Amino acid sequence: MSDDITLVNDQSFKSEVTDYKGFVLIDFWAEWCGPCKSLMPRIEQLAKDRKGKIKICKFDIDEGTEVPSKYGVQSIPTLIIFQDGKEIARKIGATNDLPSWVDSEIS
Repeated sequence: MSDDITLVNDQSFKSEVTDYKGFVLIDFWAEWCGPCKSLMPRIEQLAKDRKGKIKICKFDIDEGTEVPSKYGVQSIPTLIIFQDGKEIARKIGATNDLPSWVDSEIS
């Protein structure tokens, strides 16, 4: 996993995501999820390309259930963009237009 990506769980979600000032993309995923794995290289590329513009985090749903249920995550991958702790956008499923979607939300 890239150094540009922060791993979060139920305990660290508040400090890493909802308390963060700025944009955060959180990827809810699991090791056994095929579409999540196919999305991984695009998430890593996005983390490099948008460094300083948006913080990229990954949440393994097998490591915690509190946050996914709080945000109504029912299928993975689910991508949520937060701005200053508030959800501003959500995408469910593996997406091919990740950079353009993120750019349209954070510009």
